[in-house]
Amino acid sequence: MKIKTYNESIDLGDGRIITLETGKLAKQAHGSVVVQMGKAMLLCTVVSNYEASNVDFLPLTVDYREKFAAAGRYPGGFFKREARPSDGEVLTMRLVDRVLRPLFPKDYHSEVQVMIQLMSHDEDVMPDALAGLAASAAIQLSDFPFECAISEARVARVDGKFIINPSRTQLADADIEIMVGASADSVMMVEGEMDECSEEEMADAIKFAHESIKIQIEAQERLANAVGRKEVREYESSEENEDLAKQIHDASYEKCYAIAKKGTSKAERSLAFSNLKEEVKASFSEEEIEEYGKLIGKYFSKAQKEAIRELTLSEGVRLDGRKTDEIRDIWSEVDYLPSTHGSAIFSRGETQALATVTLGTSRDANKIDMPSYEGEETFYLHYNFPPFCTGEARPLRGTSRREVGHGNLAQRGLKGMIPDDCPYTVRVVSEVLTVLLQWPQFAQEQWPLWMPVFN
Repeated sequence: MKIKTYNESIDLGDGRIITLETGKLAKQAHGSVVVQMGKAMLLCTVVSNYEASNVDFLPLTVDYREKFAAAGRYPGGFFKREARPSDGEVLTMRLVDRVLRPLFPKDYHSEVQVMIQLMSHDEDVMPDALAGLAASAAIQLSDFPFECAISEARVARVDGKFIINPSRTQLADADIEIMVGASADSVMMVEGEMDECSEEEMADAIKFAHESIKIQIEAQERLANAVGRKEVREYESSEENEDLAKQIHDASYEKCYAIAKKGTSKAERSLAFSNLKEEVKASFSEEEIEEYGKLIGKYFSKAQKEAIRELTLSEGVRLDGRKTDEIRDIWSEVDYLPSTHGSAIFSRGETQALATVTLGTSRDANKIDMPSYEGEETFYLHYNFPPFCTGEARPLRGTSRREVGHGNLAQRGLKGMIPDDCPYTVRVVSEVLTVLLQWPQFAQEQWPLWMPVFN
């Protein structure tokens, strides 16, 4: 049997080559690509259902896994099988998701699965830097409605020189390390850490990454053109009713604006918005509510968000009455818990967290056992976001990706303050007790509307 494959290469400019291959593996997937750099190989497959899910957001799942066989190792523990993803894998999933999600149409509600797996490991290659490239390349080979190709690249500065996708050894000597996600014309995501640096140095690092990303995007487009681009699939767009939207906007916008301008507490504000929503619904007949029920709620929420956004932009006033140049009231208290090694309460406005610190010995270090990295952390931070902090009752199903991601951001921000000769293992746990806004509001692709008011 003769298998036809298509290949493209990316020259990183220092002798290292990244290759993209399709046509050999996972042919039933809607898009499949193998990305190789050195001995490291990642397989990415993408699949999307043709039927829309009954949800008002994009049900996208990005999954990244590192197989122990890729490094010639067995999984640790009693059961010799990969199980739940490690924190490192979860962080890679979030990095990829963050750049892909905004490029799908807002009315595309079919379930999408992006699955990336490390099949072969190379000690000199950090595979997470290739995951975004693999995901985008696979999508370019599919028929998904997707705005444009993207890629991600890690940049490190070692001895004053920028390096694209450095090895872990090089990273140990870096004073700047950032991960950049971008399309050909726009930078979409930057995450990383550094010793103190100027804005100019930061901008130079981002620009350096973006130039490499443009080359990676060109290779994806060459590969897709060589294979033959598929016609973008038709999909059932979400139901819209412009007349109904205008009717609800006219009936609720000014009242929402007035409620938002009062600067009341979250509880009072939520009750006022809820009562207004019921008032708007009451203006419709039972037949209209049965026919347009979901649209009524959707258009009311849209009018509410537009009113809040306009209040902030035009009058410089936030939901709680603050001006845009004012911060929330802050108070904190230390040694709140009598038996812990250290504790503190931190409150800012209606957001509150209780943090604890525990000191231990080297035996308490956090052992990291991944196919691509083995080591240990003597400083680590865990972040918990229980449902009661938003006033909700929902199932507890283990640590969420969001909790892993936010804990990692805080850990990266603090670990530079721990002396190199600290004799202890230090564990910090941050328990969120109250937050200002409910997270589910942000899950339905409304983030751009809330950006000016969320601080």
